[in-house]
Amino acid sequence: MSIHTDPWVDGTPCWADLTTPDPQAASAFYASVLGWNIMDTGEDLDGYRLCLVDGHAAAGLMRREPESPWPPAWITYLASSDVDKTCGAVTANGGQVAIPPFDVADQGRVALATDPNGAVFGIWQDKSMISATLVNEPGGMVWNECLSRDPARARAFYSAVFGYEYTAASGTSDYTTIDGAGPGNTVGGIGPADGDTPARWRAYFVVDDVDEAVTAVRSGGGGVVAEPFDTEHGRMTGITDPHGAELWLGSGVGSGVV
Repeated sequence: MSIHTDPWVDGTPCWADLTTPDPQAASAFYASVLGWNIMDTGEDLDGYRLCLVDGHAAAGLMRREPESPWPPAWITYLASSDVDKTCGAVTANGGQVAIPPFDVADQGRVALATDPNGAVFGIWQDKSMISATLVNEPGGMVWNECLSRDPARARAFYSAVFGYEYTAASGTSDYTTIDGAGPGNTVGGIGPADGDTPARWRAYFVVDDVDEAVTAVRSGGGGVVAEPFDTEHGRMTGITDPHGAELWLGSGVGSGVV
């Protein structure tokens, strides 16, 4: 089991959470699909829910406020040793800070931002909580990628803010891996968005069996945006939960975030 106990290197995708209008229903859905044990952290943290695998934190769920400008969605968080400084770099390089930095009890400091193409991402500075402790295993996050209408602009932005360097992926059109501390020195990817879809960060989680997971998705009222397919990195699928939030699942995935 890949258990992470050290602070994440700046710029590494270190957490993902879901904003949803119905955390209770979402908890039941994702517990069925990903096998999570989901714990409500209580009123002090506004009912934020931790998604656990054998007691290790894999992801989070939180209530989407009705006035939120964004639809229900999974948000990728990038690690920072200084959220306030990172937010300054975001605005200096053409992005926007949507929710300014604030403390989450004694656990960490967080902000939400958008890149120049409109992709939403979180920024997490750990204190008592380092964010995800289980990755690259069933139930854990394994990959994150920024899909953009202008990948070159996105690469320039994230390089300026987080110091990213890139390697062109073979056999793809304008897709690059983000070099870092992961297997093969990769921590994620940046590439073109499909069709008319907006810029966004996409999160991938590991499941034991993609086809069984899709059955659970459909049984739970979710949808499938990409039927299961095989790749050199394993079998994958794209799903939506009953409120329309998109998530990608893979089994036998050969590389990950750490």
